[in-house]
Amino acid sequence: MSKLENLRIAIAHEWFVNYAGSERVVEQILNIFPHADLFAVVDFLDDSQRGFIQHKKVKTTFIQNLPFAKTKFRQYLPLMPIAIEQLDLSAYDLVISSSHAVAKGVLTSPHQLHISYVHSPIRYAWDLQHQYLRESNLERGVKSWIARWILHQIRIWDTRTANGVDLFIANSEFIARRIQKVYRREAKVIYPPVDLQNYALCKQKEDFYLTASRLVPYKRVDLIVEAFSQMRDRKLIVIGDGEQMAKIKAKASENIKFLGYRKPEELREYMQNAKAFVFAAEEDFGITPVEAQACGTPVIAYGRGGVCESVIGLDGDRPTGVFFAEQTPESICAAVIEFERSQHRISADNCRENAMRFSTERFQVEFLDFVKQSLNNN
Repeated sequence: MSKLENLRIAIAHEWFVNYAGSERVVEQILNIFPHADLFAVVDFLDDSQRGFIQHKKVKTTFIQNLPFAKTKFRQYLPLMPIAIEQLDLSAYDLVISSSHAVAKGVLTSPHQLHISYVHSPIRYAWDLQHQYLRESNLERGVKSWIARWILHQIRIWDTRTANGVDLFIANSEFIARRIQKVYRREAKVIYPPVDLQNYALCKQKEDFYLTASRLVPYKRVDLIVEAFSQMRDRKLIVIGDGEQMAKIKAKASENIKFLGYRKPEELREYMQNAKAFVFAAEEDFGITPVEAQACGTPVIAYGRGGVCESVIGLDGDRPTGVFFAEQTPESICAAVIEFERSQHRISADNCRENAMRFSTERFQVEFLDFVKQSLNNN
């Protein structure tokens, strides 16, 4: 392999439509390799949103030009495997895929090194299939069988294309176990980058709990709202918007306040002042609990997924939060009570110190070191 600065590098990502967790990873990979070219299934970023990809042009697939793709591109999932395979990356020495669906399926040749940073194997095709079908009202009928057949074909394709990846990186130990389960491959864990410098430590807390998320089914904000509706002497602030807003609001009592979408600087202020941040999703990693801890704010979280690696429970020497065992309102209520009983053990300084393990600087160093070592061994 030639020297790193002389390498032709391609970065393949699923889609560019907003700036969320996986896009932050691409942003930092681009900061490491600013000369890399970008590829994706679709790219619908506005000009005002393109700063994190350095205003680069993204080479896309035929799905970009299909009817209603800008708003309905996810409905073209059955076509995405063949679409991603049409991207021509043959001119590159190093291919880095950022994958939570199909990006790792880009075609590469034996002389190319393909490193895949996996946010998750395709969730709705593997262990979350039944949840996906249930939430999409596809449990019965002809449409259900069509959906199941499509997901079956995607699983076959997803397993086969794992063979085209030379080295896997997982965003958490939780996802590394998924990769082992699904692909039977080992994965190096490099936690995703969290921009912690924008989250200042605040030791003085106000008398409210906070949750912040897109209001979609798997985030389980409905459970948090139901729990605090049973604890009317405690205040809860909900930040975020989404398809479940009306449904969740209907479950809320007067001690719960919905603020909808808030700008990042406003969200940070609420995070800094909250007594604790409540998190009920089973996430692959989960950036918001880390951001909350960076503010010195403890986390009350569902004890499964990547959050178990980013939050230290009460069984640790320097705890930063409390876990609850079940995704139920009752389990959340019990965790809130346990937190209030034990919050003297959780310091803002310890929360901040724990969060610093996930900085962007740390990500850049670990990722670059992994690439260099991989190139030397290739």
